[in-house]
Amino acid sequence: MAEILIMGGINHIQLSSPLSSIHGIGPRFIQKLNKLHIETVKDLLWHFPTRYEDFSNITKIADLAPREECTIQALVKKINVRRAWHKRMFIIEAKLEDETGEIRAVWFNQTYIKNILVPGKTANFSGKVSESREGELYFSNPGYEVMTFQDKETKHTGRIVPIYPETKGLTSKGIRYLVQPILKEIEKPKESLPQKIVKQHGLLPLSEALHIIHFPETLDDALEARRRFNFEELFLLQLHLLGERARLTKEKAPALDIGVEMIKAFLETLPFELTPSQKQTLWEIMHDLNKPTPMNRLLQGDVGSGKTIIVALAAICTAHKGYQTALMAPTEILARQHYHTIVKFFPDHEEGIALLTGSESKLSYGHGLETDLKKPSLVKEIESGKVHIIIGTHALIATSKTKKERKITFPSLGLVIVDEQHRFGVRQRAELIKRKEYIPHFLSMSATPIPRTLSLTFFSDLDLSLITELPKNRKSIVTSAVPPEERTNAYTFIRNEIKKGRQAFVVCPRIEPKTEDQKLTTKELEELNIKSVKEEYEKLSKKIFPDLRVAMLHGKMSGEEKAKIMNSFVKNETNILISTSVIEVGVDVPNASIMMIEGSERFGLAQLYQFKGRVGRGEHQSYCFLFTDSSSEEVKKRLTSIVEAKNGLELAEKDLKFRGPGEFLGEGQTGMPDLAMRALQNPQLMKDARKSAEEITKKDPELLLYPDLKNAVKIFTSQIHRE
Repeated sequence: MAEILIMGGINHIQLSSPLSSIHGIGPRFIQKLNKLHIETVKDLLWHFPTRYEDFSNITKIADLAPREECTIQALVKKINVRRAWHKRMFIIEAKLEDETGEIRAVWFNQTYIKNILVPGKTANFSGKVSESREGELYFSNPGYEVMTFQDKETKHTGRIVPIYPETKGLTSKGIRYLVQPILKEIEKPKESLPQKIVKQHGLLPLSEALHIIHFPETLDDALEARRRFNFEELFLLQLHLLGERARLTKEKAPALDIGVEMIKAFLETLPFELTPSQKQTLWEIMHDLNKPTPMNRLLQGDVGSGKTIIVALAAICTAHKGYQTALMAPTEILARQHYHTIVKFFPDHEEGIALLTGSESKLSYGHGLETDLKKPSLVKEIESGKVHIIIGTHALIATSKTKKERKITFPSLGLVIVDEQHRFGVRQRAELIKRKEYIPHFLSMSATPIPRTLSLTFFSDLDLSLITELPKNRKSIVTSAVPPEERTNAYTFIRNEIKKGRQAFVVCPRIEPKTEDQKLTTKELEELNIKSVKEEYEKLSKKIFPDLRVAMLHGKMSGEEKAKIMNSFVKNETNILISTSVIEVGVDVPNASIMMIEGSERFGLAQLYQFKGRVGRGEHQSYCFLFTDSSSEEVKKRLTSIVEAKNGLELAEKDLKFRGPGEFLGEGQTGMPDLAMRALQNPQLMKDARKSAEEITKKDPELLLYPDLKNAVKIFTSQIHRE
């Protein structure tokens, strides 16, 4: 590959050049690169190594030591291929020598190596030195690079070797073959950071950093190059967030003029008193709704802390001021629950409360006047402005993904509330209304606690309201990690609780069991024993609790099926509900006092905490059982942290340490996990980036003096898909 590229004469290729236009990169390679979202030269060069292997230590064979990572330069004396008699495997074995001695190298199922490392060739071999039971030293699956008299620079051996994110059929070695010759011929990339910033923070210039991050001379060089790109991305992120906040202050929103007397009147109708932090967050939200600029606020609170009643009050007050509220939930189950909660607490509300999901369309005008309408009829009522509170899923209310479903337009939308989605942009809000003279207020609610570092890094364009305590008289949930030998005792305990009239959730990581006849990867083969909803349903309903009423619920069911099963559980017609994580968010069944989580090591701590929060909502003592078949010490530590955690924020901090930001934030937020890791690894870098961004935007908010930087922010924003 490398020889073809060089012979083809890459002359001053541009960053924007498609890789398919470069001679020597064939369709099969392009297909594999596309799987990594690499299409252009820039995509490839910004596909940075995740780590490095230090093979710069070139050692003589006589000086090798067990477990040493090093490179030797040796002559191939002999090479042969044989088939292992007990496995379907080919073993390639080579005898290597230099002037000080001989050593054996072994590879598995790579028969093509025999055609590359022919006897008489000199090559570099890099890897860890292994030792057999007999005390013989050998290389197992070493990297190799055939040397010629022309070779001045190596790619895979005898140096700090970059290891990249890979995909099937495309290894780090293949990526290095592409990157090195392109780096030599690429046009000098234009510096996007202002020179003042580069000098002020001692950053490497872009062109130099780009070469070094792929092929550093030392690990310290690699760190310096990575620091340059880490700073740049954090800096661009902060410019984007500051720009969003500044743009929002220039937009107009309806100033609702909600008075204290109105709020007091609604609070007096509630059958309970708000906690101090509920009152504080309500005041903050109402204060924003009274402003002529759009609210952009995140309401955060532990599972069961009472966020729903706060957003319900915001919606009711907005309705009484003549404006509509759209409340979007991530699942139909949760949307239905929000609808019933608002109707229950505000039964006299006459301005219309609607539920609109894929399987239901209901309309309540208060005083028990609830009707099931066909969807087109309900949409017509909403678009006429008669319905003031509309509750549904994101897909139906925000962004219809099918051509059959047209987006609903709201003639007087004053407030958008989104559950468990931190962002809903200005553009998206504008699309929800016909008139463009104002932007609706925005309120996001989340039960997933966000550690302070991540909050400052990624949500600094949102104002934050915190509910810091649970409602009065809420009993703490007794939580236990259950090893295999205690499983039977736990089943007995659960049966006794159900006999008292309680109910139980059982959560499993998977819907269906995997079978060995499926085409599975090695990792998937190891996961054959992961508990699934369907097999647990069979086991619990027929063997463990045959005398109890057991049901199952999962994401592959239709909305109608899910609604029927959930309603049956709410009415206590079902004793045990076996489910996937579809019940993670918002499900409220006060009589359910037991949460049993199978394969608990398969979930993140924040997710386990969400599951735990599904119980403990009534007057009865509740229990959470974390079942695991793992004997891993790390698993024990993680589950112990759930048992001991006092609140969700404390647990989120631990979860971040255990899993890392990539898993914590979720891969769906493209580009975010890497940025989070960089911020957490170097908080000072984050502060420096933030400070520099503030200094520039203070003097030049539109970045008119920095057109290259402005363009870089635009490109960066489009790549991370944050809205």
